[in-house]
Amino acid sequence: MLVHSSDIQRRFRSLSPFLDERMRRLVAAAESEAIGYGGVSAVARATGVSRRAITEGIKELNRRGAARKAAPAPSRIRRQGAGRKRSIDKDPGLLEDLDRLVDPVTRGDPESPLRWTCKSVRRLAEELRQEGHGVSYQTVAELLHDLDYSLQANQKTLEGSHHADRDEQFQYINRKAQRYLKQGEPVISVDTKKKELVGDFKNAGREWQLKGRPEPVRVHDFEIREPEKGKVAPYGVYDLGRNVGWVSVGVDHDTAAFAVESIRRWWRWMGCQSYPKAKRLLITADSGGSNGARVRLWKWELQQLADETGLEIAVCHFPPGTSKWNKVEHRLFSFISQNWRGKPLISHEVIINLIAATTSKTGLAVKSGLDPNSYPSGIKVTDKQMAELRLTRDAFHGDWNYSLLP
Repeated sequence: MLVHSSDIQRRFRSLSPFLDERMRRLVAAAESEAIGYGGVSAVARATGVSRRAITEGIKELNRRGAARKAAPAPSRIRRQGAGRKRSIDKDPGLLEDLDRLVDPVTRGDPESPLRWTCKSVRRLAEELRQEGHGVSYQTVAELLHDLDYSLQANQKTLEGSHHADRDEQFQYINRKAQRYLKQGEPVISVDTKKKELVGDFKNAGREWQLKGRPEPVRVHDFEIREPEKGKVAPYGVYDLGRNVGWVSVGVDHDTAAFAVESIRRWWRWMGCQSYPKAKRLLITADSGGSNGARVRLWKWELQQLADETGLEIAVCHFPPGTSKWNKVEHRLFSFISQNWRGKPLISHEVIINLIAATTSKTGLAVKSGLDPNSYPSGIKVTDKQMAELRLTRDAFHGDWNYSLLP
């Protein structure tokens, strides 16, 4: 029987998208049987199916009848136990050695060659091959998943030593804030966002652009094209009761004077309009930075603000190392970072507009303004000045909780 190789190829190519491994060998076997003598070799050359697979297919076709009971189920491609043996079956020590390399501190030798290097699957495969294991990097990746490993970034969870009264301070702040809000008094959360470079510098994150046309930015962050721009320090004031925020964009040092001026601007342009009958103001802040619990200038400037506004200003500081609990961080700053991701902060105007355009699904509204004033660092507040403050300390942790009376 004369059959052209091209005819076999054409038929096999037409069926190929619908064939799994088992059906491929059965179709090839059927073609070879139809040809007769020399069919196995002809079909193997035309289809690329191995002679051994075709021979097995012929045996499977010829079994039929009683042998069909032992045939694989329709969903099974190979019979039970057939196919290539897994690497860990052929090499029982492979899994243990891989686990030791990936986690040398807890499971293996702390002097492991990969202790101080990047543990990519290619490097792991190379090290395993040097130890006598014949393994590819694809197999290493599959085995890592079997061992319940996955690619993970570092997670910020270690806060250092916990103050004995940490949880009680959280509860104290919550109770006091709830009391103020229930009485219609303003409660704000304040902090300084990290300083940002002003200019055509890379900003973290990605944004939709035409393919192959990303926003061009400078290679070196330390090269400031326009020295008068420099860096800015956004100081945020978040109003817990109304879900609104104010951000002062400072161009000088992040001092306590700048922090209180930012609160002053919030009160002048937002707070006094929202709370026209307010008699008191509660500020929640971190224990460090420009609004730290031990910063004398912070208390001195708050006294000036209390005198100007007639408000009794109460302050509650979060315990050291717990800044992530401050509401301004995840209710204001996080959304600002999302809004300007992938956008170079090329000017003060761009920064202010991006901050002011920040919103959230819960209805966050933000206003922002530039603070061009200078705030020299190193200003000292004397003991005499501190004695002049109308400062009263709360019964519970007066170093963290206190009020300044007008």
